[in-house]
Amino acid sequence: MQVTNYDQFNETSYQTKLDNGLTVTMLPKAGYHKTYAIFTTNYGSINNTFVPAGQTEMQRFPDGIAHFLEHKMFEKADHDAFQTFGKYGASANAFTSFTRTSYLFSATRNLKENLETLLDFVQDPYFTPATVDKEKGIIGQEIEMYDDDPSWRLYFGMIGNLYPNHPLQYDIAGTTDSIAKITADDLYAAYRTFYHPENMTLFVVGKFDPDEVLSWITANQSAKTFDAFQPIETKIPATATDGHDIIPYRSIEMPVARAKSIVGVKGLMPIESGLPALKYRAGVNVLLEMLFGDTSQNYLRLYDQGIIDESFGYDFELQNGFDFLTFSGETDDPAAFDAAIIDGLEHWQTAVLGQDELLATVKKEMIGRIVFMANSIEAIANRYDQNLFGQATIFDEPAIIDGLRLEDLATIAEQLLTSQAISEYQIRPAAKN
Repeated sequence: MQVTNYDQFNETSYQTKLDNGLTVTMLPKAGYHKTYAIFTTNYGSINNTFVPAGQTEMQRFPDGIAHFLEHKMFEKADHDAFQTFGKYGASANAFTSFTRTSYLFSATRNLKENLETLLDFVQDPYFTPATVDKEKGIIGQEIEMYDDDPSWRLYFGMIGNLYPNHPLQYDIAGTTDSIAKITADDLYAAYRTFYHPENMTLFVVGKFDPDEVLSWITANQSAKTFDAFQPIETKIPATATDGHDIIPYRSIEMPVARAKSIVGVKGLMPIESGLPALKYRAGVNVLLEMLFGDTSQNYLRLYDQGIIDESFGYDFELQNGFDFLTFSGETDDPAAFDAAIIDGLEHWQTAVLGQDELLATVKKEMIGRIVFMANSIEAIANRYDQNLFGQATIFDEPAIIDGLRLEDLATIAEQLLTSQAISEYQIRPAAKN
């Protein structure tokens, strides 16, 4: 077992890889009553083209299949996993992202039973044509709800601009047409390919004894038989490193009272996984705070001019294989909004170069947020991503942030904030008949 001490936080993590390939990471926290466990497979919405386990030919599967599979995993022949968790006093959930699917629970008691429930239901698929068809109606309603959500349409409209030839452009849940094509055989093919322990991680944080918990997990896994792991072959189209495939501008009309606009920036250069990825994320977040944080000169000026208001926000998405920025808000003048944001991005030097005092302030604030988050077991678990960050964790972030210099931010800005990487997408109020 690999033991890592984080002296600054007085925390210790324990990690081991079981004989079946499952990576188990444990972070016991004294003084907490709750325990949180998250069981993750490196399989997300972008992984729609792959060689199914036991086969040799690449196949294209319907959009939304990873999310559909996540929904179906809870249902068994004679019970629902949610009911079992409820019996043991746990709250359970699951989510699918672009690159991952995670199943999780939180509980204050019956940890052994809840861990076994988590492992057992995820490792025991049950699909029939009848249950799959039933689920199509449920997920179809979910998709229609998102289709009517302007904020959701704005976000995925921008992703479609930045990645027009990439599966990122497709909604995580798919479309009503795509999920209609999903069969029980498709789900089993995806499950056998991606839900092998070798492609999965289990993270446990909270009140427990690590040796005891590991013995439970090991016994549970040793009692099961798994096929030999077949290295996963997926096909994801490459994106242009010069940004020539980016759609610079699109707009649609929807029944909204006020226009919504979003400016996106696509990361054009590949980011090395592990500690470099964590440093890159920290650097981008510090850079964004200096550019458009609510105490920045850009923010205050644009707010005073009425170009942005309380609806303004920005986000940075970094996952394995891609990264992008978004800046969005409601506005009476989408063109002025976009122009102001783009101007701030293209003239980042004004907000960064020579701003040592501001950098120190931003770093202090961000480190404070990380320290605060480190008190939340949910925050710790949700920021854990071994596939992207390797052994690096939330506890490595304060030192990384503290070590950032203006030169580091300038390097990131020069690489990331290029005019050819920028796109605009707007939702305008529908014209009245």
